[in-house]
Amino acid sequence: MTTSPPDLAALLARLRTDDTGPGREDAPVAVDPVDRLLLDLLLDEAAPRLAGAGPGAVAVVDDRYGALTLGAALLTATATTEDGPASGDGRAARARVHQDACTAEAALDANAAALGLTGAYVRHVLGTGLLAGARVVLLRLPRSLAALRDVAEHVAREADPDVVLLAGGRVKHMTRAMNDVLGESFADVRASLARGKSRVLVASSPRPAHDGFTYPVTADLPDVGLRVAAFGAAFAGAGLDLGTRSLLEQLGAAAPDGSAPGGTGPRDVVDLGCGTGLLATWAARRWPEAHVVAADRSDAAVRSAALTARENGVGDRVRTVRDDAGATLADASADVVLLNPPFHDGAALRTDAAHRMFATAGRVLRPGGELWCVWNSHLRYRPALERAVGPTTQVARGPRFTVTRSTRR
Repeated sequence: MTTSPPDLAALLARLRTDDTGPGREDAPVAVDPVDRLLLDLLLDEAAPRLAGAGPGAVAVVDDRYGALTLGAALLTATATTEDGPASGDGRAARARVHQDACTAEAALDANAAALGLTGAYVRHVLGTGLLAGARVVLLRLPRSLAALRDVAEHVAREADPDVVLLAGGRVKHMTRAMNDVLGESFADVRASLARGKSRVLVASSPRPAHDGFTYPVTADLPDVGLRVAAFGAAFAGAGLDLGTRSLLEQLGAAAPDGSAPGGTGPRDVVDLGCGTGLLATWAARRWPEAHVVAADRSDAAVRSAALTARENGVGDRVRTVRDDAGATLADASADVVLLNPPFHDGAALRTDAAHRMFATAGRVLRPGGELWCVWNSHLRYRPALERAVGPTTQVARGPRFTVTRSTRR
């Protein structure tokens, strides 16, 4: 493969992540073999598509820390300087980028600022603004086939007809089903040679679109009396994950009265890490006088939560917030927090987000307010809940899930 230009190697060497720390074997790195392989293929396979294309020829989806976005901007500038001036500071053209997680957005912004490249990219939602005229799309393969299908459909229908989609991942997390999903939208799908335990799926020749996009999808959940809506990257899709089901069963039997005048229920409720917004929608229907906030770091999640609320007739009382573990929520602003915390970050088993959410719950609850939480029983979160929020009682426990109620001191 082509050797990376010295400027690119220097750029990648300067990228950082604040997630690393001493003794952390699972700590992520700012640039991994998937990033490097994707950028090498951008140089090798996509170079003819970039010649003379100008800024915006490359779109990036779900970059982690900026390697793909800033690297693509630099390589695009190099490929197009003969046909026109590079934008930004003269060393990088403007790439287009969509990142589902706001934490990834913050990481890209921090690295770009440190390198003086804040003008090297422009951010878009997944759609025409991101993809119109794009000749190359770089994608970190998601775990979810639904998320992959959502991206593939948009690229095939909205990018340049000659577009190539380069979708990279770790070999151990890749399945044949990913090829099949890409094959729904592209006539030519093949795999690159593996390197560094990583591989790239190369998709080209978009198929003609005969109907609308698959997502969002909606489904009725008669056992909980709700209708759910989900975009491709939303956790659990248009279904009811078992943890949320366990929490709803216990809430239905023993939901708190809260502190609203007349005992009509809590005044303010937060669904923290809302996913598709089922807990927020349930709360808005259970407590008609409550103001409900649904917060998540995922763009697909908050869009799904807003649509789920509208599908159930409570869209005017559920406010969606996209932030990291409720960081933007005001202190002492909630009577009830509902939480089904994640225990994966991508493919890695990590509980960092859960502990940040416990801290948020302790901060945003008013004295006497309650955190209702469901978690995998083997994680033994109760001591952490006691420290972050207050006295914690076990409401229900099974082989897989535990439901607890913590009262703010």
